[in-house]
This record gives sequence, C-alpha cells and structure tokens, in this order.
Amino acid sequence: MTAHAAIGGTSRAHRALALAKDTFDIEAAAVLGLKDRLGESFVQTVERILAIEGRVVVMGMGKSGHVGRKIAATLASTGTPAFFVHPGEASHGDLGMVTGTDLVLMISNSGESQEMAAILPVLKRLGAPLVALTSNPESTMARYADIWIDAGVAKEACPLNLAPTASTTAQLAMGDALAVALLDARGFRAEDFARSHPGGALGRKLLTHVSDVMRSGDAVPRVSPAATFSELMREMSAKGLGATAIVDAAGTVLGIFTDGDLRRLVEQGTDLRSKTAQDVMHARPYTIEADALAVDAADLMEAKRITSVLVVDAAGVLCGALNSNDLMRAKVI
Repeated sequence: MTAHAAIGGTSRAHRALALAKDTFDIEAAAVLGLKDRLGESFVQTVERILAIEGRVVVMGMGKSGHVGRKIAATLASTGTPAFFVHPGEASHGDLGMVTGTDLVLMISNSGESQEMAAILPVLKRLGAPLVALTSNPESTMARYADIWIDAGVAKEACPLNLAPTASTTAQLAMGDALAVALLDARGFRAEDFARSHPGGALGRKLLTHVSDVMRSGDAVPRVSPAATFSELMREMSAKGLGATAIVDAAGTVLGIFTDGDLRRLVEQGTDLRSKTAQDVMHARPYTIEADALAVDAADLMEAKRITSVLVVDAAGVLCGALNSNDLMRAKVI
C-alpha cells in the first residue's frame, strides 16, 4: 500500500465515523423533538383507535411504507388489530380491504404522496377516521385527515438533506409510542403478547404448561413402598427418567428415589440388597401440578437444585413426571 492510499484510507475512515456520529445525533434530536410537540392529537388518536370496531389500516409510500409495515406489525402484536395496505395497490382493488369501521393511519413526511392523494376522497367517503402522520399541517393529507400528528424533523441525517433518514426514524418512534400507549390502555399483559408470539421464547415460556411436556401413563416410573431395591432399580432403568416415584395403592405420592440418592447410598457403603423402596426413598418430594407453567417447573428445579420433578393432581395423586431434559427439548430452558 502506498503512503497516498494509506492517507486516503485514514481520511475516509475519519469521515465515515464522523458521519455516523452525526447521524446518531441528528436522529436522536429528531426523536426528542417529537416529545416537546406531543399533545392532544396523540391522545385523540389513541382514543379513536380504542373506539373503533374494525382495525387500524396503515398506509405509506416508499420508505414511509416500510415504516408503516413495521408499525402495523407492532400494533397487531400488542393487542391492536392492524394491517398494511400499499396506497398504489389500493387504487387497483386493495381499497376494498378498508371499511367504515376501520381507522386509517397515513404516513408521509411531506403529506403530498400522489398515490395517497388519489385515494383520499374515497377514504373520506367510506367514513373511516383518517389520521395523518406528517411534517406539514397544510399538506393534502393533513387537510383531509380528522387528526394530524406532527412528525416533522429539523433536517435529515443524509448530508444532502434528501434521503429519508431522521424523518423515518421519527415516524417509527411515533408508531412505537402509539403502540405502547394502546397496549397500556387495553391492559395488555405478557401472557397476551405470548399468545401472538407462540413460536418465540416468550411464547414457549408463557404458553407451555407442565401437561404439555410431562411424561404420563406407563412412561412415568413408579413402585410401591414394599418394592425391593432390585425392582426399584429395574423401574428406574426401564423408564429413563433418572428417578422413580414411590406411591401407595391409590397412587398418592409418598416419596421419590433418584440417581443422586443412589450415589449417596453407595458412597456411604450402605448394604442395599435388603432395602425396600420405602427404606431408601426421599419422603415428601417436591411436586408440581399439571396445569402449572413449564417455566415454573424449571424455576423449581433450579431453586431446589434437582433435575426431576413429579407431577400430581390436586389430591396429590401421581399423574406425570418430567426432568430438565424434557424442558430443554421443549425449549423452555
């Protein structure tokens, strides 16, 4: 590498870092600027969305459209039914997705999108409330809208002040603010979030119950208190849980015997040949009910430093069992 190239590379690196830092500053200022201008129009929008019988229909062109898709997805996943409609496609049939019971959230920095302007009269005749998220209160979109929310920014992060950068960041932040205000007003809980995210880690934790992952029926190792030690070991080996329950004639759990218990007895030099299950069991073991969350079973195992837990019904009768491997397979832990 020549000295000239090295100097040029250093100069580019410095400029790249400087522009990146400027971008963060400009976009942070754009978002904070919204905070000072937030007011009645935001509250009105929240109230109108809570009152509608239909859904929030989000529209936007170009970069605003990409932001709109994200806002619609965030609303939908936090308790406010919403979907995105492309304004261009709306002029060719997709406007049929919108009804008078919906609310339309229109996103555009200038508020003068030609595709949006073409369908504004039709949207107005439908009777759906219109909310314009723009920077210009005198724009076509703002004038047609029932509510105008100021999403203006002082300048774009783009050095040419052309590419949508700070403006789309501001739009996204305003959409998030709406979603947060709405989920709070609806009393939206972590359990509700999990129901719309069943494939995610939170969904697995909050929707998976012990009954979904436990071993049941003949797969649950169990012996009577009078079982010989050999019978107890055969049951443990056959079922592969690393433990077995000791139950009475009615199936009520009396105790448990685990691999750990076996190791401790061997280390103590105990003569096991004459022992029964009742002699070696750990009485009053930790149990959990089938309708408990699987994550609660994981928490119990971690807190008590055990690897297996017996599942019982309200009367204490054995109905299942699970260990840490079962929880890992279900991706609960």
